[in-house]
Amino acid sequence: QVKLVESGGGLVQFGGSLRLSCRTSGFDLDNFGIGWFRQAPGKEREGVSCISSRDGNRYYRDSVKGRFTISRDNDRNVVYLQMNSLKPEDTATYYCATDFEADPCNSVVHGWSVSAIDYWGRGTLVTVSS
Repeated sequence: QVKLVESGGGLVQFGGSLRLSCRTSGFDLDNFGIGWFRQAPGKEREGVSCISSRDGNRYYRDSVKGRFTISRDNDRNVVYLQMNSLKPEDTATYYCATDFEADPCNSVVHGWSVSAIDYWGRGTLVTVSS
């Protein structure tokens, strides 16, 4: 059974940092792409960062480039999102997601619908105060 569990969210001040974790189980993490997504109140879910199943590269949406870093620990089956220089507009619930056919980076890089991604965690809330 595929399972994704996010943690690490919380309240942080403008300019602060958080590290999100996504613990995975039920599949081989190093064989599939995986991504971080976020959804702010009243807005659509959007791709933040990903590790591609196609080429293994890491991708970021423009607004987080230089501030966020995605990494993966295949031995521990955990994916991280290090978030630095946080801004109020980063406030959202953050989700990790994977799919065994579609590359999650299609949503992050090309804006494809996130509805194509099959497996999601429940999310962790990040709130950045100004």
